[in-house]
Amino acid sequence: MNDLTTPFPGGGPASDTRARIALRAGLALLVPLARWLVRNGVPYSSFAPAMKTVFVEAARRELTAHDGKLTDSALSVLSGVHRRDIREMGEAATPSAAQPKAPSVASQMFTRWLTDAQLRGSDDQPRPLPKAGDGLSFDALARQVSSDVHPRTLLAEMQRLGLVAVDGDTVHLQAQAFVPREGFEEMAELFSANVSDHLAAAVHNLHGESPKFLEQSLFGSGLSAKSTEALGTTARKLWKDAFRQMASEAGAHLKRDAKTHDTPMRMRFGVYFYAEPKEAPANAAPRAGRARGARATIKSTHGSTR
Repeated sequence: MNDLTTPFPGGGPASDTRARIALRAGLALLVPLARWLVRNGVPYSSFAPAMKTVFVEAARRELTAHDGKLTDSALSVLSGVHRRDIREMGEAATPSAAQPKAPSVASQMFTRWLTDAQLRGSDDQPRPLPKAGDGLSFDALARQVSSDVHPRTLLAEMQRLGLVAVDGDTVHLQAQAFVPREGFEEMAELFSANVSDHLAAAVHNLHGESPKFLEQSLFGSGLSAKSTEALGTTARKLWKDAFRQMASEAGAHLKRDAKTHDTPMRMRFGVYFYAEPKEAPANAAPRAGRARGARATIKSTHGSTR
């Protein structure tokens, strides 16, 4: 079977050129993932067979989106996976992709403390709270967030995650701890969910669907290590401000939408920053006195800022 000319639902055969471009881009996306898998003991021999379930699930979703019949033959033609393998998979053909989970009580407490204007001081920073008391205290706030988890238990969990620090009878929010120090499994799930939604937004835009999702980036080349470090600090500050505003507005919308009967939706808003040494072409020899000017351009992956 020539997987570069497989017919897609709702259209003619995909051209070799389009398929090869998509494959080349997909392989580039897989390089960081492959490094992470290898680093954690997952070899190609384990990854390749597991990819069959991923392609079958992708074919299943594509057929469903185009009102196609979900037969083993149709799934086989679209995914390139043999019908015998699809039959053997059965219900297991759906990969255990990371499904979005409800935020933990610790995460809800952290977000509430960070974004509630009543919990910030004159310097606009989250104010320390007494552990207990009749007025505003950690215990009182914890009971507002959840009646199922005892405040002492929640405090211990937030300490474990590095979200708070305790000084005597006072609890301080560690506002810079946007990524809690969780276990490997929890962090892997967070990584999977974040990157999956980022890719989903980009794929949606590349497919020409509307409305387009926000999916933009700023790219700079020719920068020094010191400059990228400074820009990384700026990026974290921008994220802190954006996180606070988005979380506050999301909370207000959640309260309002609880009274409606519309179809439930989910969303994810994120920011990333990455820097590494620029790789020169293998056949490019450095030239003496070559200028090292920095270049920066705005690049959009078919996203929208509206």
